[in-house]
Amino acid sequence: MSRASLDKKPQDVASMFDGIASKYDITNDVISLGQDRAWRRATVAAVNPQPGDRILDLAAGTGTSSEPFDAAGALVVPCDFSFGMLKVGKVRRPDLPFTAGDATQLPFADNSFNAATISFGLRNVVDTVGALSELFRVVKPGGHVVICEFSTPTWKPFRTVYSNYLMKALPKVAGLVTRDSGSYDYLAESISQWPNQEGLAELMQEAGWRNVAYRNLTGGIVALHRATKPLV
Repeated sequence: MSRASLDKKPQDVASMFDGIASKYDITNDVISLGQDRAWRRATVAAVNPQPGDRILDLAAGTGTSSEPFDAAGALVVPCDFSFGMLKVGKVRRPDLPFTAGDATQLPFADNSFNAATISFGLRNVVDTVGALSELFRVVKPGGHVVICEFSTPTWKPFRTVYSNYLMKALPKVAGLVTRDSGSYDYLAESISQWPNQEGLAELMQEAGWRNVAYRNLTGGIVALHRATKPLV
């Protein structure tokens, strides 16, 4: 099975996700010890979808993260660049408008959405600020973005334990489920090289977002960043 490298060439990353699409959701449950469900609930609460809102769910994968927005009455667009993920999602939820798209060149007009969100996908994009700028472009003035992403544990002793799990145990556990530990070697490496909470907040401000704030989930294993697009 192919795996991506930290240069994050889009074709390589997309191919890697194509290969693990069929077992992606169950693997996330296993390697996070079920915490991914709580993280996604927190993301939905931060987006605060309202009936009729247009919401972009970027890096939506199989659409698991999109379903709560649909249930709330929002018009959600699940978008991903992995055709394998989109295919699995479309079979499961044919009613959702799955859309193929690159985070650095989104196939949507300016000011199209009331809100945008991306969960556990931003660190896989080759150009972080470019993706944040594209999200800024497609969100309406006054709208907001919510980013749920792995981050840096705040308690130093726990950080060491987490790092050991991330680099040694996670790929092995994931490999038992998917029979493809190589892809999860990449995912572990990408997490370890990702900016901390303040670092991501700075990149969001660089892309034009304002009122950037974040809160830690599960001791900082994951951080939830939220920001708004200025009215002017």
